[in-house]
Amino acid sequence: MQRLKQLELWLARQYPGQSFSLAPASADASFRRYFRITFADGGTLVAMDAPPEHEDCRPFIHVAELFGAAGVHVPQVLAQDLDQGFLLLSDLGSTTYLSGLDEASADRLYRDAGAALVKIQQASRPGVLNDYDEALLTREMRLFPDWYVAKHLGATLTAAQQAVLEDAFILLNRNILAQPQVYVHRDYHSRNLMICDDGVGANPGILDFQDAVYGAITYDLVSLLKDAYIRWEEERVLDWAVRYWEKARKAGLPVSLDFGEFYRDFEWMGVQRHIKVLGIFARLCHRDGKDGYLKDMPLVMEYLRKACERYIALKPLLRLLDELESRQVQTGLTF
Repeated sequence: MQRLKQLELWLARQYPGQSFSLAPASADASFRRYFRITFADGGTLVAMDAPPEHEDCRPFIHVAELFGAAGVHVPQVLAQDLDQGFLLLSDLGSTTYLSGLDEASADRLYRDAGAALVKIQQASRPGVLNDYDEALLTREMRLFPDWYVAKHLGATLTAAQQAVLEDAFILLNRNILAQPQVYVHRDYHSRNLMICDDGVGANPGILDFQDAVYGAITYDLVSLLKDAYIRWEEERVLDWAVRYWEKARKAGLPVSLDFGEFYRDFEWMGVQRHIKVLGIFARLCHRDGKDGYLKDMPLVMEYLRKACERYIALKPLLRLLDELESRQVQTGLTF
């Protein structure tokens, strides 16, 4: 309540004499909260509350400038108070891709999302964002043994199982770090893309980009098409991946000239992301008390297993997943 009072006072100073109301707009997996500000004339803005002891607003401001300059639709930063951790943003609406996607809209919405992704990647320059390097990739994957295996499953890996996991990490990193490097949103999926068909800005509106890095060109496409929150048939995912690849090639992006190679890289990047996401979802549940993510674990595990099934080099990791799944069935643990 204290934070909310501070936010209201700050907003009142931005708009002296104007009446407005605040309502929760959304919350994410971090300490950030968002409030929609509605003025007497019906106009709306969004306020970000990011407690400075937990969050830093500067990356959000920096990436908003980068992505905005690339020609995609991101919130404008209208006012800021870094000491208090408040930002005032333009409002991209309340209709997420997740709430608006259906059989009829999917092709159009994913086409728009792919086009925006290409614009972001075309604007990429080294040295502007932190590198998505081996240390960060590995640190993310270690969330899997630390939180999914140890905390969620209550299992202890044997020395042999630990070796399998370490070998998989090395293989994945080798592939990922050899891929062309571009700006990576890092959470480019249906909860962070907004449907903006009102003529005010191009579709999609893009949110939650403050953790952007400079990394593998397939990462954001994996986030988009192998989304933890919505399932599509593999044939449709493949079709959308082809369409993105064709668009990227025409735009001069450094994707492989062979789609088979590109799709292999896409899948291997996905394995890294799915390993990480399982760890994050387990941590959100067991450390932060946010058990709503548990229902999304089976789809992420399905993505992970299917990718591992297709590549001989990843079969040892698949066998490890089988062993963990067998233990899960034996103990009666459910997601």
